[in-house]
Amino acid sequence: MNEHIPPGYAMHLTVGEHSARHIRRIVRSLLADWEMPELYDAVALGVTELVANVVRHVPDRRCRLLLLRREAGVRVEVADRCAEVPCVERRLPLDSEGGRGLVLLSAVAEKWGVDRREGGGKTVWFECG
Repeated sequence: MNEHIPPGYAMHLTVGEHSARHIRRIVRSLLADWEMPELYDAVALGVTELVANVVRHVPDRRCRLLLLRREAGVRVEVADRCAEVPCVERRLPLDSEGGRGLVLLSAVAEKWGVDRREGGGKTVWFECG
């Protein structure tokens, strides 16, 4: 790995309907710098789903996005102040317009989880490699 390239990227933001598109550009650039462009599709989909969950379920839509370079891949964390923990919907009607985000995340990430944050809120994270 090129040592002059930072091992991570963090930003605090208020997300909206079009934020995922801008965040995917940042992801593409970071993965290119980290010489991991093959991870783009999985990481971009995971980030898109987590940001969409913030837009839908976090009242103030504020979050912290953290992307970390790992030796064998990437870790992404999205933290917010909402205590509601996401869950995987097991039985969705075929015509349902939502509820598939964590199912998609499970399909593209090697592992993912939710950690409660001290003082309230949670961090949803995933790893791809």
